[in-house]
Parts: sequence; structure tokens; C-alpha cells
Amino acid sequence: MNELKTTRRSFCVGAAAAVSATALPMAARAEEFINILTGGTSGVYYPLGVALSKLYGDNIADARTQVQSTKASVENLNLLQKAKGELALALGDSVKHAWDGNADVGFAQPLDRIRGVAAAYPNYIQIAAAAESGIKTLADIKGKSMSVGAPKSGTELNARAIFAAAGMSYDDMAKTEYLPFAESVELMKNRQLDGTLQSAGLGVASIKDLSTSMPTTIVSIPAEIAETLGAPYEAATIPAGTYEGQTEDVPTLAVRNFFVTHEGVPEEAVYMMTKLMFENLPELVAAHKAAGGITLEGALSGMPVPLHPGAERYYKEAGLL
Repeated sequence: MNELKTTRRSFCVGAAAAVSATALPMAARAEEFINILTGGTSGVYYPLGVALSKLYGDNIADARTQVQSTKASVENLNLLQKAKGELALALGDSVKHAWDGNADVGFAQPLDRIRGVAAAYPNYIQIAAAAESGIKTLADIKGKSMSVGAPKSGTELNARAIFAAAGMSYDDMAKTEYLPFAESVELMKNRQLDGTLQSAGLGVASIKDLSTSMPTTIVSIPAEIAETLGAPYEAATIPAGTYEGQTEDVPTLAVRNFFVTHEGVPEEAVYMMTKLMFENLPELVAAHKAAGGITLEGALSGMPVPLHPGAERYYKEAGLL
């Protein structure tokens, strides 16, 4: 760890730091700004971003870190393309759409500047419904009111794909809301919404809050939906006891998340970020148990974009390349 402390490069984050840097003498301005792009504060991306920012601050000399809450995957990737962030989390299907330039899901042109850092944990597609709504299966959602995530967020793209694979669309619902996780749950607690679809790590805070506040059903998604959609979707299970009142395993789908950056971030910066991440995984798990799905062995699994040279350098040292 001492060699990390002796690095000459300091990492800083955020617009406020950038503004203050302009007032410093020229000799004091050799700073790298690292903005960690996450998601809503009630999701999994945000606490992991906070844990990483502390990790970098504690182990890189003169580091000052900050985490930016965003609408998650699609916004994060578009911000990276504009060099308005240096590290981000994003869903695998969103990263692929970004690289391909899929305008229908929010990418007006191919995002050719984004680069891979590491595969992260899998997101589980979790549909939580008020028990009194009677929703137990995908088909039961017809005629009900649902929140499907912020418009063109990674969650909303997952919702659109899953309903289409089941022969459904938003038109089948009585009402469709496009809201972040916490807002969706608040509407449900106020009896203004029947259910919410959230793409997140197991034990996401928003659904935990919901299940402890009111009787909640975790809705099953059959494995054949995963077969219809294909990669990066895969069949998965939400284990019994993940949420209050959930007494049985619930079948669902999962799609892997990725840590991504952009080509303009210096090699040394990405090397240090990658190294610190994998050498301190227990600290990420302490921030959220979903991080237990992050492993060095699986770091390159399914990477949909080219690796950043800094990450590549670390993986060569670790014997993965």
C-alpha cells in the first residue's frame, strides 16, 4: 500500500475543485480530476461510488474525491463521451448500445471514446408489487400502474426489452411512470402505484424500504424470457429472504454491470483506480453486498468495449492477459 501513497499524481474530483484550481499558481496545477459517475442515491451504484472515492482518497497522495449522482447508465456513458467524468458504472446492454450508437435508446452516435475498466456485479431485474395489487407474474401487470425507471435509463431499457420479449408493451398498463427508484417506492407507499421495476444489485435499499413498509410481492420473470433476449441477459434467482416477507426463491433475469472510463483519462490514473479496486474488494462489499459479485477472475468477462490501456496494464501484472 505504501507504493500507492508515494505516487506523485494526485486525483481530484468535481466542478468545484476544477474552479478552485484555476486560482492556484501554475506549479501547483498538475492535478487529475476524477469524477465518479453513479446513479440515484437509493440504488447500488451510489454507495459503491462513495466507497471507491474514499478508497482513492485514503490511498493516493493528496487525493480529493467526489461522487456524482446521475440517472445512471445512459447518462453516465454520454457524460464519459464528453469527458465529464472519469469512472462510471453502467449496465452491459447500455454499454453495447453506446458503442454501437443506438439512437433509439439514447445514443445519437457511436460513443467511440468510452473504454472498459472491469466487469462488475450482475444487476437483477427486480419487480416489486404491492401485495394488494394481486400482481404475481408478468402477465398480471396488464392493466396495472408501473414505474419502469427514469426515461432511457439502463433500468428502463431493461423494462422495455423484457416486456417486449413477453409480448407486452407499456400500452398494456393502466399507467406508466418513469421515475427513479426512491420516488417509485414513495408513490407505492402512498397507494398511487401498483409496482416498480428496478434493475439493481440484490438487496437494493429502495425495495428493502418498500418491503419493510408494506406487504410486497417480488414478481417472477420466467427463464424463457432470458432465452428469448439472449446475451447479455441470463436467467437468475432472487434468493428467499432478500426482502422482508419474501419466503421463497424468485426466478428473474440478470445483466452484468461494467466499470467504464474514456480514452482521455491518463493511463496511470486508470491503472491506479483498477489496482485499488481489486486489492480492496472487501471495502466495496462492506458498502453494498452486491459488490460480492465483483471478482478479479471475472473482470474481463463479456467486456463490450476496448480496454483502457491503464486497466490493461493492471491485468497484465495480475496475469489475466
